[in-house]
Amino acid sequence: MRELDQLLGGWLDTHYARADETAKAAFAELLEQPDPELWRWLQGHGAPDDLRFRRIIDEIRTRDRV
Repeated sequence: MRELDQLLGGWLDTHYARADETAKAAFAELLEQPDPELWRWLQGHGAPDDLRFRRIIDEIRTRDRV
């Protein structure tokens, strides 16, 4: 899904380089989640149970609020 690629790619571009190893590992694991679940979280229709994922999702959602 192109929208997911843009949202996740935005986090990769803005946060990945300065992220610690835990956040980088969490991002890699987040990418393994099913697209419908990722999309639901990013749209604010639920939140991941994993707090590491939740932090990344929140950063993406906050960044894209205008």
